[in-house]
Parts: sequence; C-alpha cells; structure tokens
Amino acid sequence: MTAGFRPSRRIVFQGMGALGVACVLAACGGGDGDSGGGGAAPEAGAGLVAAADVPVGGGVVLPDANMVVTQPTEGVFKGFSSRCTHQGVAVDAVEGGEIRCPAHGSAFSIDDGSVVNPPASSPLEEIAVAVEGDQVVAA
Repeated sequence: MTAGFRPSRRIVFQGMGALGVACVLAACGGGDGDSGGGGAAPEAGAGLVAAADVPVGGGVVLPDANMVVTQPTEGVFKGFSSRCTHQGVAVDAVEGGEIRCPAHGSAFSIDDGSVVNPPASSPLEEIAVAVEGDQVVAA
C-alpha cells in the first residue's frame, strides 16, 4: 500500500462481509469428513473403555477410536461411529439418553443410534462391541 492510503467504508465492509462468509463456510463445510479424532476403527478385540466407565443410561465419546460407547440398560453395551451423519462433525457429548453433535444440534438415541433431533436424517453407523472381563472391546 502507499503511504496515506485510507480504504473507503464500502471496501472495509465488503472485506468484512467476505471474511464472514468465509468463516461460515469453513465452519459448516464438512470437507474431508475428518473433524478431529484419531485414525481408523479399532481392530477386533481392541480394548476401548472400562465397562465401569460407561454410565447406565448414558455413554462416553472415544475421540481416538472415532466411536461412542453407550450402555442404554445395565449390562447392554452399544458402539456407534462418532461422526454425525449431517456433516461429519464429531459428536462430543452423551447426555439425557442422547448422543449430541455440537455443530447444528443433531442428536441420536443411545439405544440404536437413530436420529432423535434433526438436521441429521440418518442414524449413526453401529459398530459391534463386546464385553471381555471388565473392558468393552471392539467385536
């Protein structure tokens, strides 16, 4: 820029508008589908979490395994992908019998991964789990 250059208000507001649009697109993009978390799904037999750490009527998000493990009723454990089916953002909480996505408010049942609150329209992918000893493992 040259010394003494002062952009007009129109230029400043256009730049702010373009920046705002870029931020929204980046936040909602979905892009490569990798919104955090570790690598590939765990191998069969791989320990995921202590069964005692999964509350009855709730669950835990396992970011490194890209999974959520729930215990809808005592002694029944379920595994689901941690990727929201709306835009691939990683879910981040299990509360009130629901697996919740922070991006747009989608929520899924801890029992079967079905959608209980849109905008997601398809259930979370189920991932087989089993209990071996005191551990929930990939099946």
